[in-house]
Amino acid sequence: MGPFGPENEGERKRSRLALVPRKTLAKCANFAQIKKQVTLLLVLVVVATIKGIQDVDGPCKFKRTVAPRPHSVTLTEFGAVGDGVTLNTIAFQNAIFYLRSFADKGGAQLYVPEGKWLTGSFNLISHLTLFLDKGAVIIGTQDLSQWPTAEPLPSYGRGIELPGRRYQRDNGIIDGLGSVWWDSYISHTLKYSRPHLIELVNSNGVLISNLTFINPPAWTIHPVYCSNLEVHNTTIFAPSDSPFTNGIVPDSCSDICIEDTTISVGHDAITIKSGWDEYGISYSTPSTNIQITNVFLQSPSGSALAFGSEMSGGISNIHADHLRIYGSQFGINFKTTRGRGGFINDILISDVEMNSVGTAIQFTGHCGGHPDDLYDPEALPVINRVTIENVVGTNISAAGALYGIELDPFTAICLSNMNITVESTETSASWNCSNVSGFSQNVFPEPCSDLQLHYSNSSLLCYSLVNYSYIPLATV
Repeated sequence: MGPFGPENEGERKRSRLALVPRKTLAKCANFAQIKKQVTLLLVLVVVATIKGIQDVDGPCKFKRTVAPRPHSVTLTEFGAVGDGVTLNTIAFQNAIFYLRSFADKGGAQLYVPEGKWLTGSFNLISHLTLFLDKGAVIIGTQDLSQWPTAEPLPSYGRGIELPGRRYQRDNGIIDGLGSVWWDSYISHTLKYSRPHLIELVNSNGVLISNLTFINPPAWTIHPVYCSNLEVHNTTIFAPSDSPFTNGIVPDSCSDICIEDTTISVGHDAITIKSGWDEYGISYSTPSTNIQITNVFLQSPSGSALAFGSEMSGGISNIHADHLRIYGSQFGINFKTTRGRGGFINDILISDVEMNSVGTAIQFTGHCGGHPDDLYDPEALPVINRVTIENVVGTNISAAGALYGIELDPFTAICLSNMNITVESTETSASWNCSNVSGFSQNVFPEPCSDLQLHYSNSSLLCYSLVNYSYIPLATV
């Protein structure tokens, strides 16, 4: 089981994780200052006592509270030193081991006082609150020998970047000190795939709120096989030249809310995935019922909002609105290729502002490699019923590039109320399409003929909020 997962499958339905600081960083905080120092309060909880109030309007209607713990210890009681130099891995591990005994007594809290607490990997347990006081920063050591390895995720079949195992990162780190991992990746000296800053595996009822994460080794927040996850009022930053650093990556997850969040990273800011080729097809766990709202996204070398390319378990019923996209290579990007199988359907993206973006909208059926030679090249992905509406773009290099797969076209792509100011006067800078079909209405510049069926004929084919149905999971 993964680092945030329950110790056995029987605990899955009642396991919870929450991250809630006392003070919220300003929404317009300067990223250069954030890189130098993070001063915040963190509460990290793996519990069975977060209560949810659900609404049929979508996952972002959840309201959660965190119950106090009847038992508490301080990290320094286990010999930890917060000088930013002393390695405190053993102190964290011993403290958490001790607190296991309170799991059936209302749970316990591990209090981390002000200081810089250097550590290697440690796992959390159920019914635990990890509480960081104001001025407390947990820092990941750059000594790669301190990071154990884990088996590949079953829906990927191997390490995402390299064959074999993957490094396992500890839970709740704020500053990932990712430069050593970036350098090793660029120089091809890594033995295993890089770790993610936070990886949630088989977890239910997770709350991440009012936090800042910087310098992830690879992906920042990677929930996989999870449900009922909420991320809000969160800031994620990685340098623009950090290789393939993603922001939030829901992966074979359901009932997810991402809101009021700012992300600026080296690759994709938010990307939804669901497994890789034959492994994802076999695992057959889609990403579904995901709502993204009121987010600021920047990705100079990637996509602000992406789907895939690992989408073999399927992606459906996604609603994203009020997106602010700036300084990105791609604004909205759907990625797949032959051999993926799976599907991306019933997607609604609305109320989008873009500025200084390379390609505003991309669909491509020719993106991504394969984990091994066992994939089936005849496993063709399906992209169908994707609606993008109410989009304003300025300083855009190309309005859209939509390339499906021969004999496997992308269908029911519906565009409405879009005004994209393309800087180039060349026709090729507007829209380019092949192996796609769909509808358009009030779109400027005029899209390619493949998308010019009139919107009035599309009511039964285009996805809209009328089709959107969210049935929340029962709380426990």
